[in-house]
Amino acid sequence: MPPQLYEFHLPLSPEDLLKSGGVNQYVVQEVVSIRHLPTQLKAFQAAFRAQGPLAILEHFDTVYSILHHFRSIDPGLKEDALEFLTKVVSHHSQELPAILDDAALSASDRSAHLNALKMNCYALIRLLESFETVASQKSLMDLDVGGKNKKSRSKAAHGFDWEEERQPILQLLTQLLQLDIRHLWNHSVIEEEFVSLVTGCCYRLLENPTITHQRNRPTREAVTHLLGVALTRYNHMLSATVKIIQMLQHFEHLAPVLVAAVSLWVTDYGMKSIVGEIVREIGQKCPQELSRDALGAKGFASFLTELAERVPATLLSSMCMLLDHLDGENYMMRNAVLAAMTEMVLQVLHGDHLEEAARETRDQFLDTLQAHGHDVSSFVRSRVLQLFTRIVQQKALPLTRFQAVVALAVGRLADKSVLVCKNAIQLLASFLANNPFSCKLSDTDLAGPLQKETQKLQEMRAQRQSAAAALVEPEEEWEAMLPELKSTLQQLLEHPQEEEEIPEESAVAETAEEVKGHIRQLLAKARYKQAVILARAATGHFPESDPFRQTEPEGSEETRFLNLLGIIFKGPAASTQGCNGSKVPGQTVATDTPSVSEPEGCGGSDELVKQEMLVQYLQDAYSFSRKISEAIGIISKMMYENTTTVVQEVIEFFVMVFQFGVPQALFGVRRMLPLVWSKEPGVREAVLNAYRQLYLSPKGDSARARAQALIQNLSLLLVDASVGTIQCLEEILCEFVQKDELKPAVTQLLWERATEKVPCSALERCSSVMLLGMLARGKPEIVGSNLDTLVSIGLDRKSPPDYRLAQQVCQAIANISDRRKPSLGRRHPPFRLPQEHGLFERLRDMVTAGFAHPDPLWIPFKEAAVSLTYQLAEGPEVICAQMLQGCARQALEKLEDKSFSQEDSRQTVPMLPTFLLMHLLSLAGDIALQQLVHLEQAVSGELCRRRVLQEEQAHKTKEPKEKNSGSETTMEEELGLTGATADDTEAELIRGICELELLEGKQVLAAFVPLLLKVCNNPGLYSNADLCAAASLALGKFCMISTTFCDSQLRLLFTMLEKSSLPTVRSNLMVATGDLAIRFPNLVDPWTPHLYARLRDPAKQVRKTAGLVMTHLILKDMVKVKGQVSEMAVLLVDPEPQIAALARNFFNELAHKGNAIYNLLPDIISRLSDPEGGVEEEPFRTIMKQLLAYITKDKQNESLVEKLCQRFRTARTDRQHRDLAYCVSQLPLTERGLHKMLDNFNCFGDKLSDESIFSAFLAAVGKLRRGAKPEGRATIDEFEQKLRACHTRGLDATEAPEHRSQRAAPVEKPHTGSGWQPVASVGSDSDFLTPELRRTTRRLPRTQQRTKKKPKIVFSSDDESSGEELSAEMTEDETPRKTTPIRRASARRPRS
Repeated sequence: MPPQLYEFHLPLSPEDLLKSGGVNQYVVQEVVSIRHLPTQLKAFQAAFRAQGPLAILEHFDTVYSILHHFRSIDPGLKEDALEFLTKVVSHHSQELPAILDDAALSASDRSAHLNALKMNCYALIRLLESFETVASQKSLMDLDVGGKNKKSRSKAAHGFDWEEERQPILQLLTQLLQLDIRHLWNHSVIEEEFVSLVTGCCYRLLENPTITHQRNRPTREAVTHLLGVALTRYNHMLSATVKIIQMLQHFEHLAPVLVAAVSLWVTDYGMKSIVGEIVREIGQKCPQELSRDALGAKGFASFLTELAERVPATLLSSMCMLLDHLDGENYMMRNAVLAAMTEMVLQVLHGDHLEEAARETRDQFLDTLQAHGHDVSSFVRSRVLQLFTRIVQQKALPLTRFQAVVALAVGRLADKSVLVCKNAIQLLASFLANNPFSCKLSDTDLAGPLQKETQKLQEMRAQRQSAAAALVEPEEEWEAMLPELKSTLQQLLEHPQEEEEIPEESAVAETAEEVKGHIRQLLAKARYKQAVILARAATGHFPESDPFRQTEPEGSEETRFLNLLGIIFKGPAASTQGCNGSKVPGQTVATDTPSVSEPEGCGGSDELVKQEMLVQYLQDAYSFSRKISEAIGIISKMMYENTTTVVQEVIEFFVMVFQFGVPQALFGVRRMLPLVWSKEPGVREAVLNAYRQLYLSPKGDSARARAQALIQNLSLLLVDASVGTIQCLEEILCEFVQKDELKPAVTQLLWERATEKVPCSALERCSSVMLLGMLARGKPEIVGSNLDTLVSIGLDRKSPPDYRLAQQVCQAIANISDRRKPSLGRRHPPFRLPQEHGLFERLRDMVTAGFAHPDPLWIPFKEAAVSLTYQLAEGPEVICAQMLQGCARQALEKLEDKSFSQEDSRQTVPMLPTFLLMHLLSLAGDIALQQLVHLEQAVSGELCRRRVLQEEQAHKTKEPKEKNSGSETTMEEELGLTGATADDTEAELIRGICELELLEGKQVLAAFVPLLLKVCNNPGLYSNADLCAAASLALGKFCMISTTFCDSQLRLLFTMLEKSSLPTVRSNLMVATGDLAIRFPNLVDPWTPHLYARLRDPAKQVRKTAGLVMTHLILKDMVKVKGQVSEMAVLLVDPEPQIAALARNFFNELAHKGNAIYNLLPDIISRLSDPEGGVEEEPFRTIMKQLLAYITKDKQNESLVEKLCQRFRTARTDRQHRDLAYCVSQLPLTERGLHKMLDNFNCFGDKLSDESIFSAFLAAVGKLRRGAKPEGRATIDEFEQKLRACHTRGLDATEAPEHRSQRAAPVEKPHTGSGWQPVASVGSDSDFLTPELRRTTRRLPRTQQRTKKKPKIVFSSDDESSGEELSAEMTEDETPRKTTPIRRASARRPRS
């Protein structure tokens, strides 16, 4: 068929071109074989050179054959075909403008060019798509191969880079579409298939995931421009909208690409309407469907979010169509809509010059944002806080909403989601950084100005109100009185006889002005009748005077009188507003008054407005400061969260708050100090950076000024600081010193303050010495090189002595020594000073001199002095013995003086001052403990060091033959064995000294033992609180020395621990017994129940100390974790927050020790629900809710469910039944756990009549139902039906079991009435009695070891507790003598 007679139809699929579909429709005649394709392509090229672009009409079959065999033909042929077709289309696009402008173009020529255009475009686009398909498949395969030179290898192999070839083709198609080619079609309407052909290739290119890569940016831009031309010239909007929606649903990578395309169409092509079309399609999507289509929802959300960032003004008009998604289930869509609203607030709806409609829209958007701050999804709540952070940072939040959003952020700090809390902290930090109030936000500093200015405003308002009352507009007053005045005037005119007589002489005697004033007063007092009568009389007396002159004779008499009275009343009233109250005629005043009074009124009004604005500003600033202070209290509790990022945010927040001068910020800055010991490097570094930022970069004009500011800030941290705080700060400063981050000017200024070269107070001097000691830990030479100076500073002989400064000097000097135990490989002897050094002489003199003076600061000083002596002195025991002997000598002298002075009196027993005895015992205790530490660390370490040196020396002197005589392995083993034996020998030597020498014979310490025991054994005689505390602490230190002495005094120690009326004594002894439990575990083990008993001490100080001690002992495995650990659980609900936090920390750490909490839970539940020694129901639930949260393994949950269900049989009371049911409801039930409950249903089925028990089981089933699989729902339904059936039957179903229990009840009575009764703190774990189980329990091997009087079901951890052990009134035969070595393998022992 000749080319002019057929018509080329664009096929839906390539196969359609092989079929004849209609009259004159072009059909491919022959698919050329691969072998003949090169020849046919050359023929096509030759025809093109002769005929131009129309050559395609005769050679289309060749191109079609290339497409048909594309995967099989040679790559070079493909590339040649692509290059040639590109050339053909380019040539055709250059010819088309002239052809389209030719008015004489025949129909046949137009048809030929149309067919050639469609054929050329079809061939080029299909070839482009084929190359793209192969390239995308190859890119997926290359993902497995990897390698940086992947692209270069591809180019080297083929000499062709497809990624660089796409852009020119797309640009060529864009140029073609920009021509007015519609004239080639009939009626100038381009067929839809042609537009779809061109745009379809664009969408296929976009579907390739690699299109987002940076190297493909030219291709993306070319595709965008090509589609932009199709949109503007070829009515492609509807198709583009549908295609964009489809691609967003199925291709995750396309959202940013399509956003860039749409924004380009809006800005460069003016196609703003496409935004509305796309948003309408998204808005019409069903929210329920999107909740199931996560990929589509994510695509739409990303698209809307980024589109709002690019073209917010265009999207604004379409926002109403997206509001339905705010109520949808998919949180990503809610986030996207909220983010779009935020972008519009930031970019469009901001500023002070918004129109009313725009302001309302902005307020609606902000209202929506605030409302979703309480969204059910934590992701939405978190996103809202992030969006508000952006708004605040860009200062786009109206001041009227400041307080509301701050309150929202503070409220979200208590959110259960860590992510929400983190973003709430960030929002508050942004509020601080961008607050419009002040750079210093101290509510105490703001309260004073606010009160002052508020009072001033109230005074101004009162003045204004009084002035307004005095200057009421006369017109208003006249209008108010006019009706009544008219009525009075009419009556007088109608009945003139009612007029009262006015004395004529009074009217004559007055002037016209005086009469006017009189009339005005009568009108003001509402005496209208007298005013009218007087006015009528005045018109007769003053006919020529204003205003009594009759100017309107033609009016009625009533009107004339009303006008007269109006002029009199209104005129003079207006004149009072004139300057200086000058009396001017009424008419003149009325006209001149506005020009005089108006500026004054406006000035007063302006002042009032300014004052109101000032008060409002101060009120907002004060409220903001109060909210920040409230937030500080909440955020400070989050400083020890498990999430590192949250902790870092908290630290950064406190840094910012501190910089804004909020007083409470210092609390948070101190609270973050212990985090310097964190195992998380990020947290530790955050703390160090915070202190660098706060303290190492102070403001100042000079280095000295900056050093002074740094020292002043650090000194504030030391005010009322605890020992722990000081240690943490010391660690931080040590880090700074070691990294040379502290300038020399700081050290120089500290020395100047310490030596009083710079005027400073005593406390500042003391803090300077303390800081020098901290720096010495990092660089000992800071103090070591100036040791004599430091000694002269704090230990000089002055009166009165400064013991606080002396104590800090001792601690600073102590930092130059190495307090760690010397390692075996150390060659050099430890740093020590000779006994004759002036330091020790000063220390000895100062201790002995202060002994006889009742200064409370002497005790901590002498403790530091003794510690320093043992750390630095050679032979410290000699120096300390001299101290102790000197003090004892003074005491004896004082006693002799008392005895001599009392010879003549009736008193026969001399009395020693209490403080002297306290000082003596305290000093003896300190020396005893330090002597023990010195022996076990310094002496033992020195013996090891010398032994190692001797062994090395001996090893060097051996002959070479001897060295090689034995094998190397054997020699190392012998050396190791020898070293171990030597270690044991040295340890035995030290132990022998402690056991046999320190407290025996004529040793100095032994002389104080009788005195110490006498004071401790006679609390009635020695009742002074300080003396008792010192004696008890000294006894604990003496007990640390010797096993024999400790064993003999344990009964006294625990009696004092139990019976002392002084909380300080009990607290001290708790620490002492804890130390003894570590040093002599076998001795203290029988007394462990008494340690647990202190956890219920009535004094909070003792409970806190007991909690700390037991935490260390249990976590270090120094005491057995018995059922009495329930006492630690009780601390979880302690009214003191610090004690409750301590208990939470204990269980957090215990949870990391394997299955410890799981193993203890049955005992804890039994003890806490025990009616005779447990806790109330509400505290029980609070405790168990926290403890059961640690059970995370499914097997443990299932086992606990089974145990708890079986526990219903042994429970005696309804309260225990409810407690067990509550515990079951708190466990995360699994399907296997449900089967366990079904298997044990008979254990608790008869208890379901109780509403709370029934509700607890229903709650457990409800949790399981929410996440259950469809196949498991049948079992859940079956179990729930059984629950409801038992609950409905109530007591009828349990009548028989109840009768049995009633018959069994008398059997329990003899047992519960026996001599043994469980006590709260050390009682048995479980008192659940089951008569039917008594025979069974007797057959068990473990219960055979127990007495027959206690047929109870108990747990192994309770085998060692007994009621008698709690009594502190112990006789000799009651003292536990059976010592059991600590072994974790078994928790039971035979009772003695």
